[in-house]
Amino acid sequence: MIRLAILLSGRGSNFQAIHDAIAAGRLDATIVCVISNVPEAPGLARARELGLSSHSIDQRAYSTRPAHEEEVLRVLAEAQPDFICLAGYMRLLTPAFVAAYPSRILNIHPSLLPAFPGVNAQAQAVEYGAKVSGCTVHFVDQNLDAGPILVQRTVEVRDDDTAESLAARILEQEHIAYVDVLRKLSRGDYRIEGRRVLFGLTVNGARGENGLP
Repeated sequence: MIRLAILLSGRGSNFQAIHDAIAAGRLDATIVCVISNVPEAPGLARARELGLSSHSIDQRAYSTRPAHEEEVLRVLAEAQPDFICLAGYMRLLTPAFVAAYPSRILNIHPSLLPAFPGVNAQAQAVEYGAKVSGCTVHFVDQNLDAGPILVQRTVEVRDDDTAESLAARILEQEHIAYVDVLRKLSRGDYRIEGRRVLFGLTVNGARGENGLP
């Protein structure tokens, strides 16, 4: 069983999808804490309803980003997660934060990276005239939406799509993709080679060197 921490800023639909998968027995994991930088975030309220360890760490209460992150890291240290899942966490992480959990922070982005990084990815895809978009779950590194890719799912961009209609269909795939990759990571049989994350591999009958112990 893997221990998950969830960081969110909004409604937390990916958090809910992960929780539902655990509750249904489709994911062998436990959510050890939910943290939000937005006290009124609906996702945080939902976590409290579910009886999960929930923490409001309002970024506005801290004079600097490092000071805010220090408190987030303190809570995470107490929770001892195996992986940290960014689920609509609208806050860039500093290199120091990422270094504290190397190859253990996951993010989901609503495009097929490296295409359309940053904000408004769905609108970028529509405006560019892309025929296919989708979502990407990746490890977080020091660069924006640039860490090693774990899984991608495709979504057709229809001729009559708006950013909103495309976003709705991508979100459906996000819920599937996040659970899928957490299930793969929970087995521990993966390793990272450069930018590639390789699953289902063993080394002399043992788990890959980057997998869980």
